[in-house]
Amino acid sequence: MKKYDAVGIGNAIVDVLTQADDSFLELMGIEKGIMQLVERERGELLYAAMKERVQAAGGSVANTLAGIGALGLKTAFIGRVHDDALGRFYAQSMADSGSDFPNPPVPGGDLPTSRSMIFVSPDGERSMNTYLGISSDLGPQDVSDEVAGDTALLLIEGYLYDKAPGKAALERAAQLCRRAGGKAGVSLSDPFCVDRHRTDFRRLVRELDYVIGNEHEWASLYQTDLSSALEQAAAEVGTIACTRSGHDVLLIQGAEQVAVPVNRVVPVDATGAGDQFAAGFLYGLATGKPLAVAGKMGCVAAAEVISHFGARPETDMKALFRREGLI
Repeated sequence: MKKYDAVGIGNAIVDVLTQADDSFLELMGIEKGIMQLVERERGELLYAAMKERVQAAGGSVANTLAGIGALGLKTAFIGRVHDDALGRFYAQSMADSGSDFPNPPVPGGDLPTSRSMIFVSPDGERSMNTYLGISSDLGPQDVSDEVAGDTALLLIEGYLYDKAPGKAALERAAQLCRRAGGKAGVSLSDPFCVDRHRTDFRRLVRELDYVIGNEHEWASLYQTDLSSALEQAAAEVGTIACTRSGHDVLLIQGAEQVAVPVNRVVPVDATGAGDQFAAGFLYGLATGKPLAVAGKMGCVAAAEVISHFGARPETDMKALFRREGLI
């Protein structure tokens, strides 16, 4: 038995959300529907322009771990925050969500806690402008044997490859997990992240046990169409999850291939859809469900989170799973 059912490592980011129409995005020079890294000055400008802000602990993998924790599994998230108001809020929010946050807020230093200014359009699209702050200092010193080395599942955030210390941290975490008999996997994060680190990612996916990405990320990874990309991936990756906008989710594990139907939902806020798909999917894997059931769990979790504002579930997900006959 492991201390944790699932552990994640990634950027610890406070999400700051507001609603904005397309004309506002154009006025502020915000590219719609993608995540952009911004410098501190730009981040402060965008933060000041936000009205009726909603604040929540975030970060892609942190959202996933919070979702798994809400389903009753024992989870932890490895991240780095400053000992400031946002950092203390973040640590407490993770604890309140049911996930351990083993690294205490860091005192001193110039870099504040990371934050992402998220502008949600009337059509549910989110435009993310992320200032990494102290998250960019996450390194191998933040990864303890007692956490990464004592979990059944480890999920790595692909964005960590953007900084050398983060890359070293995730590789240490993966080694500790797999050496102790756990399974480690990666979320590809976004197609631009894949573009930046394609060579490293191609090596990484061959070394890990599972990979989660959307259709654009998989196509970017292999620089070809989706069908050819998944064919290549099937020869290299243990378990594959590929989400597609408005289409079936594709799952591949060895010779088994499954297409999980998606019930289309008009999103209130698309923030966290991929994160909560990963939460439901990994919950299924962690509890020994068949591949198709794990995929359906991911789809149900994703549909729930886009039905409201914010990136984490607000409903009893186990009750939803029971209603769908999944547990």
